[in-house]
Amino acid sequence: MAAQYSIRDLLPLDSSTNFVFLGEAGGGKSEIALNVAQALAETGDKPVHFFDLDMTKPLFRSRDQRSMLEDLGVEVHYEEQFMDAPTLTGGVRRLLNDQGCYTVLDVGGDYIGARSIGGYAPLLNRDGTTIYYVINPFRPWSATLEHIDKVLGETLGVSHVELARLRLIGNPNLGPETTTAEVAIGAQQLVDMVGPYKPVDFLTVRKELCLGLPDGLPCPVLPIRLYLTYPWASPEQEGI
Repeated sequence: MAAQYSIRDLLPLDSSTNFVFLGEAGGGKSEIALNVAQALAETGDKPVHFFDLDMTKPLFRSRDQRSMLEDLGVEVHYEEQFMDAPTLTGGVRRLLNDQGCYTVLDVGGDYIGARSIGGYAPLLNRDGTTIYYVINPFRPWSATLEHIDKVLGETLGVSHVELARLRLIGNPNLGPETTTAEVAIGAQQLVDMVGPYKPVDFLTVRKELCLGLPDGLPCPVLPIRLYLTYPWASPEQEGI
């Protein structure tokens, strides 16, 4: 059985108060951002502010879990949209500067969504902020190193995030029916592709699968729960 870790083990809580999640649309960053916000709230260390800055899709938005986060004491920030009209969410700059709280930013997919944080680049490219790029190697635009490089380059170009400050999370899954064997295959595939250039900090895996994961995975494992599922999904698919 592969070892499992907590956010205290894997996130630099001693040096960062801001955690930003970027990545290809559909790669799983919203699920991960929700899990991190929940875990940060449960530490009780500091107040937690969660920003849903995703303006690229109507489904699977972290704002849909607002009640869950607020029940934990997390303050949720987002702006209502009409169709795909761009909107700005207030308070980002102020809270990125506030070391007395944790701030979690769920940024929209690829370069379209990443434009929303371009104006905050000076605050992001500094100590105290950790920026994660989430990669699911089973997604179409993450299946090869060339595809990853293309989407990543476009994302960094509009967000103005410095490549040297970026950290990688692997999220190898094929949806609710993912098997432990597929997790292991995807994890190794990802590390083989990007490892020579940048390390993968850790993997995120649905917690129900973690007990069956094999030893020898190339990265530490952070168990997560699936919050963003189709309304008709079964309890097992929802990770309950």
